[in-house]
Amino acid sequence: DSAPPGGMVVPDQLIDYSWGREHTFVDEGLPVAHVDFSQPYDETLRCLLERAAEESQYPIFMGGTYACTQGPRLETAAEIKRLANDGCSIVGMTGMPETALARELGLNYATIAVVANSAAGRGTNVNTIPLEEIYAVLDKAMVGVKNVLEHMVN
Repeated sequence: DSAPPGGMVVPDQLIDYSWGREHTFVDEGLPVAHVDFSQPYDETLRCLLERAAEESQYPIFMGGTYACTQGPRLETAAEIKRLANDGCSIVGMTGMPETALARELGLNYATIAVVANSAAGRGTNVNTIPLEEIYAVLDKAMVGVKNVLEHMVN
């Protein structure tokens, strides 16, 4: 089951396809420290997000692999097919390096990913993805994200 456009997903895994981004604090004078990244998102925070979504009565999809692509352009249909073949169920441009940086600092971290569209070559986006539709979906979905986060911290 996948989330429709506007749906919220709390992923449990991540694959980084980005490149050239600052990805460590070691350059800032911290000593080199290898960190376990087997489970990139904190399970306790993920569960708190799930409970907050239930309390706020917003449907949320739990689990999935987030593919972080370079951006800022959207992916080609062939790239989306490859990402799906790699096991990715969510594609975005903002999942890394912040997830790894949080781990490097010992911070608990989780994310809510909003599905902006069905991706290139999928659903109604077989030939093109109208950007105005993406912005409209995100504007509406952010109300739900804000509501879930308010329930989580209160």
